[in-house]
Amino acid sequence: MTVTQDRRDIGDRRSGQARFAQLPFAVVLLVVAVAALRIVQYHWREGAALIGAALLLAGVLRAVLPAARAGLLAIRGKVVDVVTYTALAAGILYVALTIIGGPFGSS
Repeated sequence: MTVTQDRRDIGDRRSGQARFAQLPFAVVLLVVAVAALRIVQYHWREGAALIGAALLLAGVLRAVLPAARAGLLAIRGKVVDVVTYTALAAGILYVALTIIGGPFGSS
């Protein structure tokens, strides 16, 4: 088999997977986009809570999906990714749900 045939074979196998490989990442980005919209509308607590939920979703998706299907959610090892996403989600949710008052007022 030549190098060109090898490349075609790899491309053929990837074409079916490539369409949906980044779908989990796109879903997380969609939640972050909704969160950004809420923050721009001066509902910063809801937006921050949605960002925390997006990170929690990223952690769950990374835990459930194999590395080949996780797409851009797979950065390091599975355990490191899940722990990092979950810790960041917990921190952001804690801040979003416990801060009262402040310069942004209550929403």
